[in-house]
Amino acid sequence: MWGLAALCIAIGVPMAPAAAQSVAQAAGEIAGDGPSIAISLVDRRLYLTGADGTTRSFPVAIGRPGVPIPLGDSTIMRKRRDPTWRPTANQRREKPSLPRAVPPGPNNPLGRFALDLGWTAIAIHGTNDPDSVGRQASGGCFRMLPADIETVFAAAEVGTPVRVVRGSLGGSPPKPTAAQLARTLPVAVSAAPPTTRQPPKPLPIPEPPPQPVADPRCPTVTAPLRRMICDVPALALLDGRARGAQERFLAGIADPAARAAAAYDLIQEERRFHERIAALCWIRSGTEGDPDVAASARSCLTTALDRRLDDVSERIAALRGGARMAARP
Repeated sequence: MWGLAALCIAIGVPMAPAAAQSVAQAAGEIAGDGPSIAISLVDRRLYLTGADGTTRSFPVAIGRPGVPIPLGDSTIMRKRRDPTWRPTANQRREKPSLPRAVPPGPNNPLGRFALDLGWTAIAIHGTNDPDSVGRQASGGCFRMLPADIETVFAAAEVGTPVRVVRGSLGGSPPKPTAAQLARTLPVAVSAAPPTTRQPPKPLPIPEPPPQPVADPRCPTVTAPLRRMICDVPALALLDGRARGAQERFLAGIADPAARAAAAYDLIQEERRFHERIAALCWIRSGTEGDPDVAASARSCLTTALDRRLDDVSERIAALRGGARMAARP
């Protein structure tokens, strides 16, 4: 029965009226004349509504327990065919063995298609692990089966509205496949019951993400590029995360001389970074009021500051090898 239902969804059979009405209430407010997308975390499904009002749904993987998942309204900012995957700074901190980038191919976690959303490092994309679809398995993005993401990629355009909601939109969570059950359920090795029942171990409480640190120069800075970083919340957040990582690193160095030397090294690295992005992300002085120039600069800065998180982590790792890191009493 489930296989037949999944087949109907895959080939675009219209949803039941009650379910379609729920999706329309979620997506209709943000949609214009074109398609719209709604994602339900409870259903673990993506609902694609076409310009003609027809809705199709597809299973998705959502963020693992403890991973923050964005809610609310966004749009498709960019479409990428055969994308390159670049792990975020947080992902590389959790797993230092990750490469800086994975090119297109069978080992790419994004699959063949990616739709970047307005939230930093969040996308709707394919996967090289189809068994994870329908589960809480991702780092915050929404994974889809290869055939499904190809369908959504072809139907959606840049600017298509996307709404993510926590509640149900009329579907139901996908049932686990046989492969998923085989991978997740333990195999019994003995018919004898245990003599004593051990109390369950408490689940670990995920640590909150490191807090960003604001640039203290923001109230008085006048340089156009720096002014933009201070004034645009998304850019200030990326910049603040790098500053927070540096401050936490310096606070952990017990030896004053080593701490001063590390602080000087980080300040010089920051100056070199500012010189690079000033040349890369700004066209010329006096163009701050040009909307096209400002939009181009914001996009450039977003990419540069996101990569700076990786650079700061690598620089800290190099400094940690030479600094005395004894904890404070």
